[in-house]
Amino acid sequence: MTSEVHLSHVQDEFRDHSYPAPRDALVESCAGTTVLFADGDADLGALLEEIEQERFESPEDAFAALQNVLPIEALGEPGQSDGDA
Repeated sequence: MTSEVHLSHVQDEFRDHSYPAPRDALVESCAGTTVLFADGDADLGALLEEIEQERFESPEDAFAALQNVLPIEALGEPGQSDGDA
């Protein structure tokens, strides 16, 4: 696993694993890898640890689950505002 990866390439990183894969195996493998967002970053292992799903059937399955725990900084463009909603 690389030390830094853009969010758009995380699914490619997941392809290095055998599936089905337990969440804990991905957490261990991805710990220390920084995911770069539109406006910030986070540790990929820590993000995977937040997922309740215990096992992933494919890289696509792991990436879909990851999207549910991404922080707001992962979305949009830097400095983009949601207004006063």
